[in-house]
Amino acid sequence: MATNNLNIFSVAGRAMSAQQVRMNTAASNLANASAVATNEADAYRPIKAVFATQMDQSTGLATVNVSGIVRANTAAQRQHDPGNPMADENGDVWGSPVDENAEMVEMLDSSRQYQNLVETLSTAKQLMLDTIRMK
Repeated sequence: MATNNLNIFSVAGRAMSAQQVRMNTAASNLANASAVATNEADAYRPIKAVFATQMDQSTGLATVNVSGIVRANTAAQRQHDPGNPMADENGDVWGSPVDENAEMVEMLDSSRQYQNLVETLSTAKQLMLDTIRMK
């Protein structure tokens, strides 16, 4: 009979999935950091993952879920580049307002969190194996 109760493996698995979404959004932002558009409305805006805590009433454990991905409400950057084929009649293009340094920090942090979760699962597995061997 299957149970919906959370255990260390499901908690860590959900957290790893959340960190992967976080890393993918940062990668998407970095990939579009130098993108330009012909007008402000079409310029790429950075995206961020939104997390929500989920409690398991039977175990008291909490885990994380990705409740959505939102687009930042930041203004596109006007750049004067008359040689660009996408430039408007004033010679302007609209650039993405992605902060590449902040996105790299986001990517590094999510990667470290993911790595910590892998270590947690490895330790839990080893402790379970050691416990079985003691019997």
